[in-house]
Amino acid sequence: MVMQLRLRTKLTLVMSGLVLLVVAVVSGVYLTQLLEQVLDQSKNRAEEIASNTFYQVRGAINDTAANGWRPESSSADDIRDYVSYALSASQGFQAQLQAANVASGIYELSVADGDDKVLASTDKSAVGKFRLKRAPLSQLTDRGFLHEAKVLAGPPAYFEFDYPFKISDYPFEVHVVVSSGLLLDNQILPIVRRLGSIVLLALVISTVLAAVVSRAALAPLARISAQLDRITAGQFDSPAPEVRGFGGGVDELGQVSKKISQVGQQLRGVHEIFSTMRENMNSVMAGLEDGLLLFTRDARAVMVSPAAEKFLGTSAGNILGRRITDIFPAGHPLREVLQIEGDELREVAAETELKTAEGEKRVGVSVQAIQEDGERMGALVTLRDLDSLDNINTQLQVSERLAALGRVTAGVAHEVKNPLNSMRLWLENLKESLPPSEQDGNARQAVQVLDKEIDRLDAVVKRFLDFTRPMEVRLEATQLAELLKDVLEVAQPQLQKSGVQVAQLLPIDVPEVYVDRDLLKQAVLNLVLNAAEAMPNGGQLRLVLSRRGEAAEITVGDTGKGIAPEHRQKIFQLFFTTRPGGSGIGLASTFRIVQLMNGAIDFTSEVGKGTTFRIELPLAA
Repeated sequence: MVMQLRLRTKLTLVMSGLVLLVVAVVSGVYLTQLLEQVLDQSKNRAEEIASNTFYQVRGAINDTAANGWRPESSSADDIRDYVSYALSASQGFQAQLQAANVASGIYELSVADGDDKVLASTDKSAVGKFRLKRAPLSQLTDRGFLHEAKVLAGPPAYFEFDYPFKISDYPFEVHVVVSSGLLLDNQILPIVRRLGSIVLLALVISTVLAAVVSRAALAPLARISAQLDRITAGQFDSPAPEVRGFGGGVDELGQVSKKISQVGQQLRGVHEIFSTMRENMNSVMAGLEDGLLLFTRDARAVMVSPAAEKFLGTSAGNILGRRITDIFPAGHPLREVLQIEGDELREVAAETELKTAEGEKRVGVSVQAIQEDGERMGALVTLRDLDSLDNINTQLQVSERLAALGRVTAGVAHEVKNPLNSMRLWLENLKESLPPSEQDGNARQAVQVLDKEIDRLDAVVKRFLDFTRPMEVRLEATQLAELLKDVLEVAQPQLQKSGVQVAQLLPIDVPEVYVDRDLLKQAVLNLVLNAAEAMPNGGQLRLVLSRRGEAAEITVGDTGKGIAPEHRQKIFQLFFTTRPGGSGIGLASTFRIVQLMNGAIDFTSEVGKGTTFRIELPLAA
C-alpha cells in the first residue's frame, strides 16, 4: 500500500533532506581535513619524540662519561651494555619515556641496537628482547584519504617511525610506534561525536524551520483548495478568500484565487444550462421504449437510457465510463451482433434473441456513427423491443377492427331491432286471432316457436348495442388487492364446480391506481371465468398482483389446454370464440375496458400447458 504524503510534508522532507545533504558534504570535507590534520600531527609528534629521545640518549651518554664511566672495551656488547646503563641511569631519559607513554596516539617508545635488541622502552617487558618490526608510519600518512579512513575504521594497526644514530660507530635506533586505535579513540572520535551532535541539532532545527516555512507558504493553497471544493460542490457564488503573501500583499497566489472566482461565476451559468439540458434529456429518454447507449470516440459509454438498463439487466452506474469491450465481453449475445473489433463500432442493423428479466425477447440492434466535419466522434447504439412493437401493432389492429365492427354492428342492430319490434306486435295479434280450436294445435306451437326466436334475436341485438354504446367510466383511486379478492369471491362457485385450485399473491403494498372499480372487476372476472372454463377437469388458477416500474400488473394464469397459434391473433376480436355456446364478447369487452383505463393487456400461451394474461395499469400519481 503506497502512503500518500501531504504537500507540506513533502516540502518539509525536501528541505530537511537538502539541509542534511549540505551538512553531510560539509561534514565529509571537515572529516577529511580533520583526518589529514590528525595524521600530520601524529607524524610530526612521532618525529619530535624521536628527535627529543635522541638528544636525551646523547645527554645520558655524556653524563655517564662525565661521571667517569667508560666502556670496558670497544666491543659491540660492551658498547651496548654501556649505553643501556647510561639510559637506565639518566633521569632525563626516563622522563622522556614517561612523557612519550602519555602522548596521544603513541603506543610505544623504545631504543634498540643494530641487532634490534631493545635497550630501553616504555614497555618494560620488552627490554632485553628483540623488538617486533612494524610497518613504517609513512604507509599510513602518505597513502591517501580512503586508505587512511579504511585503516582507522578497521582493527587497531601499528606503525613506527625510526630515528637511526651511532655511538662509537655502532648503529642504534629510536623507534616510535603509533597505534591507529589510539588515534581513533583519543583524537578522532571525540571530535566526531561533537560533530554528530551539531549535525543532529542542525537537522532538528532545520526540520522545525522547514515545517514552519512550508506551513506559512502553503496556507494560501489551503484556502484556494477550500475555494475549489466549494465550487465543486456547486457553491459558485462563494466570495473569494483573501490570499496574501508573507509581506501582507497580494502575490501570485492571490491572483490565482481571483481568477478561480471568475471561473466559478462562469461555471455557474454553464452549470445551469447543463442542468436544464440534462433534465430535458432525462425526461425525453425516460419516455423512450428504445434503449440508447452513447459511446465516445474511445468507445466509452457516456449516456445510458433507462430502457437500456432493462435490456442489459444492470444499472447505468455499472455502464457509464466503461469501454464497450467491458460492457459486452466475449460470450455476450450482443457482442457478435454489434461486430465489435477492438474498440471500434461499425454501423450495423440486425435482430437477435436476448434474455432479459422479463424473459427472452426479440431485439432489434442498430449502430449509428456520430460524425462532425467528417471526423468520427462516437457512436449511438439503439436496442428495440420488436416483440412489444408487434404487440402494439396487434392491439392497434384489434382496436381498429373493434371500432369498425362496433360501428357496423350498431347500424345493423338498429336496423334489425325495428323489424323485430314490428314482428313481435304482429305475432301478438296473430296469437289473439287464433280460434279456440287451435289453442293446442300446430298453429299455436308455431306461434310459440316464433316468439322464442324473436326473443333470442332481441337479446343478441341488445348485447350488440350494449357493446357499442359508449361506457361511462368513473375513475377513482383503488387498492387492487381488495378488488381482486372481491373477484375471487364472485367466481368462487364456478371455480369450486370446476375443481380449480387458486394460488393468489396479492400484496397490499402495491400503490393505488385510478380505475373504474366495476368495469375493471368485470374485466378481470371475464379472465378468471375463461380460465375456469379452460380447466373443466380441474387445475390451478394463478392470480398475482405486482408492481412493474410505474405500473401495477395483474396476472391471471391457468393450466388449461392453451390457445392454438392460429387463434392467437384473433383472441380479442369481437364474436371470436372457440368454446361451444360462447358469445365471443368477453375478451373483446375486457380489452376495451383496459384501454379505457389507459392500460395494456397481453398474453402468453403454450398448448397443453396453459395461458397467462397480463394487465398493466398506470399507478396513481
